[in-house]
Amino acid sequence: MSTVSQVIRERVASQARFRCGYCLTQEQVSGVPLTIEHLMPRAKGGNDTEENLWTACRLCNETKGILTDAPEPETGEVVPLFNPRQQSWADHFVWSENGTQIIGTTSVGRATVLALALNTEFRVRARALWVEVGWHPPE
Repeated sequence: MSTVSQVIRERVASQARFRCGYCLTQEQVSGVPLTIEHLMPRAKGGNDTEENLWTACRLCNETKGILTDAPEPETGEVVPLFNPRQQSWADHFVWSENGTQIIGTTSVGRATVLALALNTEFRVRARALWVEVGWHPPE
């Protein structure tokens, strides 16, 4: 059971701009509450301090699980996953031209895209609908 207070949850959500730290899905667009993500999972010694927390959509949070690193698909080298609290999304990812797919531009970005399955058919189809109505990609 998490011991993260409501005050910290609200502060972290505000810092994350109410978006998933990995796929940038906006809570208000998805209609599904974001979860509090432990960047270093508690199962690996992480704690409930604000510095170890960010928001994630349920798909990203469940797929990430206890992962903290993953193989980079081009080289096979194991690299750390993207850390949305410490790193800038734009330094590691870009949107495809049509705004529906996330493209990793660094080894960390490529490993994260693959490990978190950021471009599944379901996600891409949902993003396409959001693009049509002007809700995506987020600024």
